Amino acid sequence: MMNIHDPLAALLGPWAGELGTFSVLLRVALSVLFSALVGCERAVKRHAAGLRTFIVVSLAGTMAMTLDIGFGASFPIISAFSTVAAAVIAVNCVMYNSKSRIRGLTTSAALWSCGIIGMLLGAGLYTTALVCLIALVASLYYFPAFERYLKDRSNHFEIHLELKSKGNLQDFVTTIRRLGLKIDVIEANPAYASSGLSVYSVALTISSPELKKYKTHHEIIEALRSLEYIHYIDEM
Repeated sequence: MMNIHDPLAALLGPWAGELGTFSVLLRVALSVLFSALVGCERAVKRHAAGLRTFIVVSLAGTMAMTLDIGFGASFPIISAFSTVAAAVIAVNCVMYNSKSRIRGLTTSAALWSCGIIGMLLGAGLYTTALVCLIALVASLYYFPAFERYLKDRSNHFEIHLELKSKGNLQDFVTTIRRLGLKIDVIEANPAYASSGLSVYSVALTISSPELKKYKTHHEIIEALRSLEYIHYIDEM
């Protein structure tokens, strides 16, 4: 048995801080509830890992920690393996698409975090688990808009560019310079070698004071999208 000083456990009674049938049921129930809150947010946005995946990973963490406490292990071996397993599953959620974009990174980090929250619940650290859950859910629900705002106000951004032919590259470079932008890096994307298009990943810096003051990345890209020799353009 493991006695843990936790405000919520103290509020519920001594049984909640000890390892018994009802305390285990409570920890499992909270593990499902907490992970479902995170999983729903990811599922609604149609990410790689959905509701069931988050619940299963969190439950695995809860059960692993409960077993370690039950066995009275001096070192939480099962929990350690569970953490590694959660990390491996999370890494498998990260993907690269043909436009050289990393996808699933937030879902991967959230999945791993959910496994840790499950372990906190398994250890009877209800208060810590609740605080971590609130922080995680708030990060997923409310920070994206602020992150987009900061990203759109940055002087540096990258674009995925598809030109109708290689000969249009010089025209694009000339237009970029006239707009008050500087090309930092431009790399050809081999994924479209047989498509007939000339495809690049381009890193840009806004050098014009006028653009810095009045234009967002979205507005700049919309202006470039109107050029007839551009087949497709989007921010990475």
